[in-house]
Amino acid sequence: MVNYKDVPMAVGKMRVYDFGDIKLHAYQTNDPIDDEVFVIEKNKRAVVIELPCFKNNIEELTKYIDSNGIRVEGKMIAYHAAGSSFIPNVKNYGTKTSIDYNSVGGGKALIENFTGAFGDAFDCGIPSIDEIMTPGKVNIAGIEMNIVSTPDAYNIEIESIKSVYIHMMGHDCHSIVAGTNHADAMINELQNYIDRDFSLILTSHYTPENLKDAEEKIAYLKNIKGIASKCSSAEQFKEKIRETYPQYSGGNYLDMTAGFFFPE
Repeated sequence: MVNYKDVPMAVGKMRVYDFGDIKLHAYQTNDPIDDEVFVIEKNKRAVVIELPCFKNNIEELTKYIDSNGIRVEGKMIAYHAAGSSFIPNVKNYGTKTSIDYNSVGGGKALIENFTGAFGDAFDCGIPSIDEIMTPGKVNIAGIEMNIVSTPDAYNIEIESIKSVYIHMMGHDCHSIVAGTNHADAMINELQNYIDRDFSLILTSHYTPENLKDAEEKIAYLKNIKGIASKCSSAEQFKEKIRETYPQYSGGNYLDMTAGFFFPE
C-alpha cells in the first residue's frame, strides 16, 4: 500500500497519498451512505472524481480545497451525480452511459430515494454534463486518465500513479452481484488490474484498497458462485454466506445479490 497521512477534519476524514508530483486526496465523507470523493492534484491543479452529496460534506471539502490553494479544473461525474452545489462553476465530465444512468436509470432512482430519506441535508441537484467523453485518453488539469466505459457509467485509470477508480469493491463487505455472469465480469476486471500491477483501487464507498484486497474480493466472488450452485433458495444462500463471512458488512447488498441469484 502506498503511504498516506491522515488530515483531521470535523465531519469527514482525509487521507493524502503522495506520489511525488501527484497527490491523491481521498475524502471519506462519513455520510449515511459511506461516500468517498477523490481529489487528484498536480502542481496545485486538480480533477475531482465524484461529488459529495450531503451539504455538510460539500462545505467541508470546498473549504479544504480552498485552504490548500488547489484549483479544481474538472469534476468527473460517473456513478454519483447528486451534489450540484459543490464548486458549481467547474466543468463537469461524463459519458453517454453515465448521463443515462443518472438521468433516467438506476442512479436517478437512488437519488430520489435518498432525497426522501435524508431531506434537506441531502443535495439532490444533478449537475448538467458540460463535456461528454468517449472511451480513451483524456487530460484534465495536466493529469492523463483513461476512460473505460461500463454498462452504468465509466471507470477511470490513472496510469501515472497506478490507480484506478471503479464503482465498488470493499474487500470485507458484501457487494451487489447480479448473478454468475456479473460475478465473472467483476473477477475479470479485478484480475486485469492485478495483472497490470495497479497499486490502488479507488471506489465510491470504501477507502483506497490494494492488490491484496482485490485478491480477497476475487476469492469472495468465486466462493459465492460456488455457494449459490449448492443452494435452492435465496434464504438458504444468505444463511450460508453469513456463516462463511460473519464479519462482513453490507447486509442490504447481500439481500440484493440473493435476489439476483434466486429470482422469485
